[in-house]
Amino acid sequence: MRAALIKAFGEPTEVLELADVPEPSGPAAGEVLVGVEYAPINMNDLYVIQGAFPVRPSLPSVVGNEGVGRVLAVGSGVEHLKVGDRILLPLYAFSWRERLVVPATGLFSLPEAEPQQLAMLGINPPTASLLLDEASDLKPGDWIVQNAANSGVGRSLIAIAKARGMKTINLVRRPELIPELQAVGGDLVVVDEDGALDKIRAAVGNGRVPLAIDGVAGKSSAMIAGALSEHGIFVVYAYMGGGLVAINPFDLIVKRIVVKGFFLNHPDIEPKIHAALRETVPLAASGAIQVPIAATYPLSSLREAVLHAQRGGKVLLDLRGTT
Repeated sequence: MRAALIKAFGEPTEVLELADVPEPSGPAAGEVLVGVEYAPINMNDLYVIQGAFPVRPSLPSVVGNEGVGRVLAVGSGVEHLKVGDRILLPLYAFSWRERLVVPATGLFSLPEAEPQQLAMLGINPPTASLLLDEASDLKPGDWIVQNAANSGVGRSLIAIAKARGMKTINLVRRPELIPELQAVGGDLVVVDEDGALDKIRAAVGNGRVPLAIDGVAGKSSAMIAGALSEHGIFVVYAYMGGGLVAINPFDLIVKRIVVKGFFLNHPDIEPKIHAALRETVPLAASGAIQVPIAATYPLSSLREAVLHAQRGGKVLLDLRGTT
């Protein structure tokens, strides 16, 4: 069986190798054997390979944090799944391989929908859902402001907020993304530049903005914090810009903004992931959550796939019938 393997942490294009690994044994009681269909290449996959992520596998190890596949066999005691069901792989199951055995607990059958989109459900959509829960007093009609709106989390947040009856303010870096995000439901889309805050305030008027979602850091943090209402919640989940989180002291002192961090794998968050997935699966199946895919590569083109992912754009590995 073919798989993507690392024997040391380092630069992904240097340490990743395509290897023959033993077929999985089992499934044992309470487990299922899964044939992997698609697995995305995410930034956290690359961080794991570099050894820069909190999840550090024992080496040598297959890698891959997310994916979708079909149940090939079920172990004794598994009654909620059957052969042929499509399931979302558990997070950090090391999915960049043809087949694997995983515990059946927490797994559920997915609807028949585009498997490439389903493969990207494990991290970004539940992150978006749970980020919205960070403000406990959100009400229908409220506004949520976010940067990194074109990211997988950002697009998911647009769809989930709309389904909950809320409106979104979405900051992007390129003006050509404005009509694209408007088309998928973004209520207000503006370029993250000087003057954006004035446009936001003019559009929102007396509306309530109780939640800001920061995935960029740097100057962009101050922009979305400035859009918050009094006692607003500011949540940091990523720092794509690479800088420090910057917030105007006025917003902290006078508006009494509360700043929080979010990590999907924190022990306080992990028990909530299953419910978040249940909320987001129908949205992905219906097309409300839709992430543009830049390219799909076979596992035999692993290096090319990683290079493409490092340049930008969502890249998936096609693991069906890998040779």
